[in-house]
Amino acid sequence: MNVSLVIRRRLEEFGLEQQDLAQAAQVTESYISQLLTGKRAPPAPNRTDIYDKMDKFLKLPTGELARLADHQRKEQLKRELGDEPAPLFREVRALILRKCQPDSERHVRAVFEKEPFGELERLVTQKLLDVVKGLAQQELENESWLRALAELGGRSYAAMRVLVLEFLDTDIFHVSVEDCVSFLDPLIESWDIDLAKFEFIELESEQHFVEEPGLKAFLEDPSLSGTATAKEVAFLKRLKFQGQRPTPLYYYRELQNLRDPLHFRTS
Repeated sequence: MNVSLVIRRRLEEFGLEQQDLAQAAQVTESYISQLLTGKRAPPAPNRTDIYDKMDKFLKLPTGELARLADHQRKEQLKRELGDEPAPLFREVRALILRKCQPDSERHVRAVFEKEPFGELERLVTQKLLDVVKGLAQQELENESWLRALAELGGRSYAAMRVLVLEFLDTDIFHVSVEDCVSFLDPLIESWDIDLAKFEFIELESEQHFVEEPGLKAFLEDPSLSGTATAKEVAFLKRLKFQGQRPTPLYYYRELQNLRDPLHFRTS
């Protein structure tokens, strides 16, 4: 059972149209149509507010669609874990370098060019994306903010909500030109980084820790490691294997096991 099937059945049961659901969720009819036809994957439950609105409109138990979406996304992730995501990065890199403090820009550019989509570029992009996403998530229910953005971009209110929801669901591998124009550019004034400190941490890490490819892929995928704390990541890094190469999914499951109180006794 998936999200689109449940929604279609409820619409048919109550004699409702996609347009009615779009109005209730405050998104465009096109967005709903793509969701129901499978052209658009269901967004991550923790990055959207549409599931609560649709649950209420379709008279479903609270959290039902979010639960189905989470399961559907995890199943899709299992099928795709073997594929290396391709970064769409030219415009994003240009924006990041343009916003960098002038004193650091030349050195940062040199690192980016030496290691395309390397550790520093991924770190900076992820941090900037996290900051802007945090603001977008905070303002998602602020109608005045959304309408101001919509007017600035010549869009309708519903279309602007769709754009924000799509942005909240993206990651560093799939951030788009539209994301740069609509969110990153207007909301980031400037940024800076202490390259000497970054290099020191990186070298110190290499001396004491050989990173498993599966762990590296796990840490680079926000949908798997986005909620992991520094303490939890340190624990995962200490895991040792002999003759085996764990997958990113292994580290995700290990993280869930670490958080499950049923696996530990109270001292």
